[in-house]
Amino acid sequence: MIIRVINRIYSIRKCSFVFQRFCASNVLKLNERGLLQDIFPPPSLNLQKLLSQPQCFYAGFDPTADSLHIGNLLVLMTMLHCQRAGHQLIALIGGATALIGDPSGKASERIALPEGKVRDNADVIAENITRIFQNHQKYIWEKNRDPNRLKPVKLVNNADWYNNVSITKFLSTAGRHFRVGAMLSRNSVQSRINSEAGISFTEFSYQVLQGYDWLHLLQTYKCRFQIGGSDQMGNIVSGHELISRMGLDEVFGLTIPLVTNEEGSKLGKTAGNAVWITPSKTSPFELYQFFMRVKDSEVEQLLKLFTFFSTEEISQIMEKQTAKPESRIAHRKLAQQVTLLVHGENGLQSAERITAALYSKSADSLAQLQPNELSETFRGATMVDILLEPATSVLDMVMKANCFANENDARRIILAGGLHINQVKCTDYTEILSLGRHILPNGISLIRVGKKHHYIIKWMS
Repeated sequence: MIIRVINRIYSIRKCSFVFQRFCASNVLKLNERGLLQDIFPPPSLNLQKLLSQPQCFYAGFDPTADSLHIGNLLVLMTMLHCQRAGHQLIALIGGATALIGDPSGKASERIALPEGKVRDNADVIAENITRIFQNHQKYIWEKNRDPNRLKPVKLVNNADWYNNVSITKFLSTAGRHFRVGAMLSRNSVQSRINSEAGISFTEFSYQVLQGYDWLHLLQTYKCRFQIGGSDQMGNIVSGHELISRMGLDEVFGLTIPLVTNEEGSKLGKTAGNAVWITPSKTSPFELYQFFMRVKDSEVEQLLKLFTFFSTEEISQIMEKQTAKPESRIAHRKLAQQVTLLVHGENGLQSAERITAALYSKSADSLAQLQPNELSETFRGATMVDILLEPATSVLDMVMKANCFANENDARRIILAGGLHINQVKCTDYTEILSLGRHILPNGISLIRVGKKHHYIIKWMS
């Protein structure tokens, strides 16, 4: 995984004077972690004054899938940093805009989703966001700090206001402030106009709706800051222009880097390679392993982006890794912190149990696993329930589990060393099963025939 961070030099220079004075609440300090890519409009004295006191920030999430993914997680990390600095956060779920479709970064128009599906997705997205904010407060923030300092995140759905606005009123009020020439100049629009697929009026109008969202939040919650991925800059500019033309308070947009793969493609839903936040789509173990497997050259930057360790703590972690690379301490810290944030302590413990069982190859590690964790560890394994009877032999067990076509094959393969029980080779098919050796304390036996065929036996008494 590659994090593409292209910080503009002029932004860094203009921000430097801001950093010196308002460190406590100034989210522009996130530039030091690589979390800020751009600021629009560029930093000014007014921005310095605003960030000297608590402000309201928002980020939008269109429910076009039944889960958020790690690209969204980077947006949530930025929101959490803002919350930690004392600011109010709003998570906007795009129940209306998901029906329109954002053309940003898309080569063709999205497939239209039924309204019922969008509503179902919105409920899941709300759960994802709520869970992450709660895990942050419970497992990461509260250990050393006052929980009352964190202002609870507000969840809103733009369907709530668009359902009450007529098309004529919308066009006669907000619509008259948009200029078609400026809208056509957006990169997201230009790339599609020049493509074979083209762009529909529906997607062309997306920037109008996102701009109106910001206007609504400004008027309702005094929300002057929007956070989005770098591919959202065009939409952010549209919202800024709408608010400016209406003569309202000055607003600012902050963009963050995109999470991409090694080919530079965005790790998102459309690309088909997303790492999801919902455990039924990407389990805690899979999320943990995703971050354990990142390249050594990327792990330091990912610690800055996806954890709340200070830059000094990250430097110390990297020094330990450099001194002892085989320890993979940086990867482990990264995987632990992300899994804890997304799935809580239970999710992290499950991921570490499965990791230990998979890589330590010890019976003790297997004994710590639940049946569902065993099946996740050994994907494709056959699950079998067997009644435990007195004097059951190894041969009896493997035949009841249908590990072999017949007893002759079973005897031959077992004698040749082709059978493992709980990670230990077994060559005596007459051996009587015993608790601890053949049957783990959790009532499970893991059978492996050859190198790839696994059977998980759950014993019933």
